[in-house]
Amino acid sequence: MNVSDAVTSRKSVRQFLPNPVAPDVIRRVLATAARSPSGGNLQPWHIHVVGGDALARLKHIMRERIADAPGGEETEYHVYPPNLHSPYRERRFEVGEDLYRSIGIARENRPGRLAQFARNFAFFDAPLALFCTVDRRMGPPQWSDLGMFMQSVMLLLREEGLHSCAQECWAMYPKTIGAFLDLPDERMLFSGMAIGYEDTGAAINQWRAQRTPLDEFTEFIGI
Repeated sequence: MNVSDAVTSRKSVRQFLPNPVAPDVIRRVLATAARSPSGGNLQPWHIHVVGGDALARLKHIMRERIADAPGGEETEYHVYPPNLHSPYRERRFEVGEDLYRSIGIARENRPGRLAQFARNFAFFDAPLALFCTVDRRMGPPQWSDLGMFMQSVMLLLREEGLHSCAQECWAMYPKTIGAFLDLPDERMLFSGMAIGYEDTGAAINQWRAQRTPLDEFTEFIGI
């Protein structure tokens, strides 16, 4: 698979097959992803990979935690800016509507939407989960390094025939995940990721998020 194919075939998969991911595959992906760009070679990412009985235990913890605190815990960063403005507000709204439309959940069906959102915390039945954490003393440039690392992981997973779903929703439960991962006080959760083989028959996997045309987000100067 070339890079263009990996980029264009990558998508957020929200229903996975139960097929296990071989440990040597995820080790190879993460070792290669470590070549991602990093300002000053700080390499600020810290990664936890969770599977097997540990993943089953985490899912059980999250079922109970969601029941106790459906709105989440006190968050440590905003996933989206407060008062999101145009055109970003419309883009977020559209992708959400497309998602729920693909599985026949109407806008007024709030319980159905909440139930679907809660599936994030079961990793959409993926057999493998990844968490990315970072030292609290790091700033925006290092957070951009985290994004580049995770993008590298997702593209390398495509090379292995795997899919993923990056999940910043885990930022809603930083205390629970921090305790589960036994994070030191100086580290905070950035994002989770579901990893596995796509269930190609699932309706929720049959659509793709739209992208803005090139000329709407790019200015060419001198060329």
